[in-house]
Amino acid sequence: MAVAEESHFGRAAARLGMAQPPLSQRIQRLEKELGVRLFERTSRQVAITEAGTLLLAEARELLARSESFRAAARRIRDGETGLLRAALSPDISGETVAALLADFRRRHAGLELELHELSTAQQLASFAAHELDVGLIHHPCDVTGLELGPVLRRDLGVLLPRGAAQAELDEVPLASLAGYDLVLFPRAGAPAVYDDLLTACARGGYTPAAVRHGQGASFVRGLVLSSGAVALGPRDTQLAAPADGDLVWRPLTGAPLAWRHSVAWPKGRGDAAVGAFADAATHALRTTAGARSEAPARPLHLRPASEFWL
Repeated sequence: MAVAEESHFGRAAARLGMAQPPLSQRIQRLEKELGVRLFERTSRQVAITEAGTLLLAEARELLARSESFRAAARRIRDGETGLLRAALSPDISGETVAALLADFRRRHAGLELELHELSTAQQLASFAAHELDVGLIHHPCDVTGLELGPVLRRDLGVLLPRGAAQAELDEVPLASLAGYDLVLFPRAGAPAVYDDLLTACARGGYTPAAVRHGQGASFVRGLVLSSGAVALGPRDTQLAAPADGDLVWRPLTGAPLAWRHSVAWPKGRGDAAVGAFADAATHALRTTAGARSEAPARPLHLRPASEFWL
């Protein structure tokens, strides 16, 4: 293109920032590869041939597509377009999910977000299998190979039958729940979180008579209503009952229990899209779920929860 537009090897070489002999050699190699003569050369001028004229438009289109291809690659590299595979834990409320999605779309309208509902254990497995780009995990867990955003704390309260004596209190002491079964998420979803929670309950004076497992909001509410059980969750969780329902949610005295979250992604793979998701998730949790920042905790060596409650 440069030689055709300049009709002179010297000027074309200067425009391309190279010496003239290598440019002449490249043109010769191109003519040999294509099997057609592109230029007529004389001692005074260079003239494009008919074949060269016919190919020039194709060459311009080819180079334009090449630059478009490179620009698309740069956008993908910088996280400005493409697909981001992300995950949230099942306890995140619908309001928080909606706020996160709206904020993320404002930050990266051209990026497709593939959002999944996965437990912490499932997210860690997906990270290991290179099937997930970013997720919101519960602590404590094994974060080897991951980078983390700020740790956010959501204080837990208790879901009680409206007729329970503790429902009359503004804040419920953890020890006052003695005698109630406890409804918890299945341990496989986040084993360290599960054990940590039962350990904290025991330290606070509450050893559940039995631990029942459930995760869906309707199922957990049914267990609480029919089996002399209580459930734990933050105020914004889907478990929180309406004020006029058969169940009530009350904060725990002294806020002894909490969920701790971080946005996580594989080390060295953070980009603008991951950063935008982390910012959107952090903002959504703070504004819709009352989460607050907490200094990262040192790894804990916990005794098995079974020592306290079996």
